Amino acid sequence: MNLFGRKDQESELKKMGRLPPGQSLTNKFPVLHYGTVPNYDLAKWDFRITGEVEEPRRFTWDEFCKLPTRKMIMDIHCVTRWSKFDTEWEGVWLPDLIEQGIIKLKPSAKYVIEHCEHGFTTNLDIEHFMKPTTLLATRFDGQSIDADHGFPLRVVVGAVKESAQDPDTRYFWKGGKWLRSIEFTSTDRPGFWEQAGYHNVARVWPEERFQGQW
Repeated sequence: MNLFGRKDQESELKKMGRLPPGQSLTNKFPVLHYGTVPNYDLAKWDFRITGEVEEPRRFTWDEFCKLPTRKMIMDIHCVTRWSKFDTEWEGVWLPDLIEQGIIKLKPSAKYVIEHCEHGFTTNLDIEHFMKPTTLLATRFDGQSIDADHGFPLRVVVGAVKESAQDPDTRYFWKGGKWLRSIEFTSTDRPGFWEQAGYHNVARVWPEERFQGQW
């Protein structure tokens, strides 16, 4: 797409109220992450649910792929100021696991810590993790997520077009790539980028990008 076409689209998104302050439209999918891209043997891969749950769970890749899934069309917004619209994701939604009795949270579960490769972590409050716009995603645009964007599993946080200005929408880094476990905790615990100076909550519309805004 030529530059004029992109700018024209961006202007239309602004008029629709879907482009947050300080953001620019991208039709690409930029790659940004900490550390090298892992190379997995899925026969040895596992995913764990720990912390404030009645019973910790461990899933092999085959077991994880049998969990109930949903598809969501979402707008995603990166703290580095790009936004990508109408992206299609498929993955596991936490409330489905709770409803089907696959996991049972303790009343003390208030936060979720995402544990990823290279010791990377990020944190979300439980209310946001229960939104339909937060998925444990395995597929993007009808295909398995590619390695650069988090294969085989990542968390995705976004917004739907119908409520694009949801004040609780979070920046995309709050969805960790190469996810290996989620830990439910009773108290908040800032993750890798949060400890490095990024905003602990990271709401998009008020531009909560850095710590000085807390």
